[in-house]
Amino acid sequence: MPLAIELNAPARRDADRLVTELESDGLTQLPEGLLSAEQLAGMQRAFAARLRRQRWNDIDGYEKTERLRHMVQDVLTLDQGFVDLALHPLIKEAVRRYVGASVALVEAKGWKTLPTRRDFHGWHGDSWYDQRQVDYIPREIKLGFYLTDVRSGAFTYVKGTHGQTAPRLYRAADVLDVPPERIAQMLGAAGTAFLFDTSGVHRQSIPVLEERQAIFLTYHDPHVPLQQEDVEYYRYHPLLLNAAFLGDLSDVDQRLLGFGDKTNYVPAHERHNRYRCFAGCMRAAFNARVFVGECWSRWWGRIKRLFGRR
Repeated sequence: MPLAIELNAPARRDADRLVTELESDGLTQLPEGLLSAEQLAGMQRAFAARLRRQRWNDIDGYEKTERLRHMVQDVLTLDQGFVDLALHPLIKEAVRRYVGASVALVEAKGWKTLPTRRDFHGWHGDSWYDQRQVDYIPREIKLGFYLTDVRSGAFTYVKGTHGQTAPRLYRAADVLDVPPERIAQMLGAAGTAFLFDTSGVHRQSIPVLEERQAIFLTYHDPHVPLQQEDVEYYRYHPLLLNAAFLGDLSDVDQRLLGFGDKTNYVPAHERHNRYRCFAGCMRAAFNARVFVGECWSRWWGRIKRLFGRR
């Protein structure tokens, strides 16, 4: 039996609205002021720190697999606010009621989108489950949360397209005849939050006139078989967490964060290296730089001792 989540009367009404809109539209916006200004500021600082440099060697930072996005993985390790958001009572209640009792948070990441007029992130539904093994459309919810004001390049969703067909890529022509009132564009200030069923047709709109920083938390049943691409990439690995932020977890929180669940754990997993030759050259250059630095240190030490004796 799922453990009950205690909500006051206004929060229960909010949860009812969220679930009703998810059922009908596949998309719903969360109330304003979900987190405090202090929580938001802490999240912004921690996220911005990871965006200052690319992850490499002993430097934490962002990953880059495409030209226009800088990806920040495992945001629950960065600041208390990210954990507070993921475990907010209203969000927990909405995802439990919409996805089911076995729901868990399975991914927590964000990215900075660089300004562009290029259509690089077209219409799609999120493919994540193995469609050869699963003959229905399992429910998956993502929580979108803006860390910067978004006045262009907003998340855009075609309401009512969720749960209709297996997730796939769509052409722009496929949505030309959609009535404008069914297309929701989530413009908003930093702190704007929304939930959406990922099987619905959605995209990041263009143009992106100023950089956008956003995080997306993914909730689904971890026991649904994953598509092979995500298994190989180890995309839905058990969450990486920061012990400093986990001091007062309830049984519900632990279950949602996947404590003790090894369903998608892969022992000794090694991610495929797409840039093997380039990485090898950079590793060789870095080893040479370390060697030169050690030689210089020994040489300079001898010079100082020589002059010291004189």
